Amino acid sequence: MSTRTDLQPAAPWVQVATTEADWDAADPVLLRRMLDQMVLIRVFEEYVLDLAAAGLVHGPAHSSIGQEAGAVGSALALRSSDTVNGSHRGHHQFLAKAINHVDPDLDLRAPVGDELRDVLLRTLAEICGLARGFSGGRGGSMHLQWLPAGATGTNAIVGGGVPVAAGYAWAHRAAATDDVSVTYFGDGAVNIGSTLETMNLAGAWRLPLCFFIENNQYAVSTHVSEATAEPRLSARGPAFNLASWKVDGMDPLAVYLTTQDAVAHMRAGAGATVVEADVYRYFHQNGGFPGSAFGYRSKEEEASWRARDPIAQVAGHLVRRGVLTPEQVEAGTAAAQALVAELGDVLVEPVPDGKPGQRRIRPAEWPDPAFADVGVRGDLTEFDDARFEEVDTFTGALEERKFISAVAQVMHRRMETDAGVVVLGEDVHRLNGGTNGATRGLREDFADRVLGTPISENAFAGLGGGIALDGRFTPVVEFMYADFMWVAADQLFNQIGKARHMFGGRSPVPFVLRSKIAMGTGYGSQHSMDPAGVFVTNPGWRVVAPSTPFDYVGLMNAALRCQDPVVVLEHVDLYGSSGPAPVDDYDYCLPVGKAAVRRRGEKLTILTYLQMTGFVLEAVAQTGVDAEVIDLRWLDRASLDWETIGRSIEKTNNVLIAEQGARGTSYGGWLADEIQRRFFDHLDAPVERVTGREASPSISKVLERAAIAQAAEVVAALDALGFTSGPGVASDG
Repeated sequence: MSTRTDLQPAAPWVQVATTEADWDAADPVLLRRMLDQMVLIRVFEEYVLDLAAAGLVHGPAHSSIGQEAGAVGSALALRSSDTVNGSHRGHHQFLAKAINHVDPDLDLRAPVGDELRDVLLRTLAEICGLARGFSGGRGGSMHLQWLPAGATGTNAIVGGGVPVAAGYAWAHRAAATDDVSVTYFGDGAVNIGSTLETMNLAGAWRLPLCFFIENNQYAVSTHVSEATAEPRLSARGPAFNLASWKVDGMDPLAVYLTTQDAVAHMRAGAGATVVEADVYRYFHQNGGFPGSAFGYRSKEEEASWRARDPIAQVAGHLVRRGVLTPEQVEAGTAAAQALVAELGDVLVEPVPDGKPGQRRIRPAEWPDPAFADVGVRGDLTEFDDARFEEVDTFTGALEERKFISAVAQVMHRRMETDAGVVVLGEDVHRLNGGTNGATRGLREDFADRVLGTPISENAFAGLGGGIALDGRFTPVVEFMYADFMWVAADQLFNQIGKARHMFGGRSPVPFVLRSKIAMGTGYGSQHSMDPAGVFVTNPGWRVVAPSTPFDYVGLMNAALRCQDPVVVLEHVDLYGSSGPAPVDDYDYCLPVGKAAVRRRGEKLTILTYLQMTGFVLEAVAQTGVDAEVIDLRWLDRASLDWETIGRSIEKTNNVLIAEQGARGTSYGGWLADEIQRRFFDHLDAPVERVTGREASPSISKVLERAAIAQAAEVVAALDALGFTSGPGVASDG
């Protein structure tokens, strides 16, 4: 007979509620701080809604009115060096963290200091998209960041900030601190893959990360009971062996006590935590109308939640205990209203000759339109003291070495000389250097900085992004195959690629992604793509494509020095190839934005990169075409070597772009358009292209070969263009 045994989760799952005794025992100063912080945040939010109703907030205004207790109660349990991030509805969390940084003893019945006034003014300016905002107006309501306070950025992508917060948590621990990271998100994000992947990763690595769920019951208009069979959202925690708590989020004291427990657990090194706070947003997803106005909840439901208003609760206890009088409570609210209105007048003014009460943003507060593209990438001043080399001028010793050996050797050298470099990815710590040997020898010498991850690209790519944004370490993330970028696309393109620009253009993002291309190796449609065409059309990224061992060393060193995110493309077919490589000097960089002319010619310019460089040289040698072959090396818009490209085009007046990959995600499509815009007057004919076919490569050896471009396709193109006969053919004499 079979047996049945009830299983229980290993992690604790606790519900916390306060009693009258807790309120009586609470420090009166703590309760007054709670009250004044919640009042100031609510008054601020009411003013934002007023501006939004007047059309002075461009974009959404996701109000947190009603949810103040979750933010204030949790922030009071943190210190400035702890980090937090949040979601699109994050004004209250941002302000709670900032207030506790600049004025932790805030008393609204006393004059407010200049630091707090500045925080409130800059926050309001950012929400309105104005120049004096924390991010120069770029972030607006949904992207609030102030690093000195540990507020690392709210996020418009549901669940998008969760993996990033894990990176900060990893950095806190790796830097030998007991600081913690808190990621705030709502019920809508609980079922997002990035959240669940990160819960698993944070649990496996015992990161000091708190998943703080503000369960406000609705994802826009969809009730939590419609979205999941388990509406007690903290139940996700025990599934990943995370200590978890559930608390009434309308009770700031209960939230404070719960967060204290969670923080103590994390500071003790016991791992990640989950806190679920049941809260209620008084208004609709966006704007100043209640949800009942849109028919998805009742007025009775709204009234029942408002009856437990957190501000009224705390004020009632303070009055009951004789700490404040009702008049003093009202005076605090009036002072907050006067303060916020005064600060608002710095930004808005009456419309000249307008109707009574009509306002506008003061013209001087708008950002300069010229600021639009500033800070998409950095200014490369980090290379001011770099040593640049090229193989033909290199004075060190060279030897023939396999490409994959150079990959492992340069990474070992950088980890040896820079204790901040950390490598992470699937199987990078096993198999004698991962699946291809690229990390060979690293685990043995740098065990705590070579991190084998679960199969969860969204989580570990975002974690790497958080490590980079933290600034104390430089992550090198490996994707086993380039196609896996689609799994992590939000983290790569919405988070890592946009972070510097979105938050004002000042924050470095030293993030390196190693991504291998397996085209031609029989791995089929989902393991063979060339991602260059995708990366170069997304802002923020730099893209390098080494084709020789010597170049790989210099380009990887440049990528690791660069303060922008860099993807290093590696073609599997090159791993087994050999070429000149340094014997013992692995400290040089290749210049940013410098291509390599692999063959001089007069009649045709061929632009190519990676493995295709060898196929192009083979085709040119076979046909005798008088072509100049340029190995681009740097592919992104900001780093292309337009000087070398332009000089060649002005000489040859003809261009062919050759790449292996599929036509649909082609890198050359963008490049051809750009060349024709820049060099139209120097072209005798349209820019021509060699690419693979529309279909992704197949498993079948025959079909795969038919889908990709190699030397034969370049020969065919040269023949079709008329370069294999007549004046385009190089003379033997």
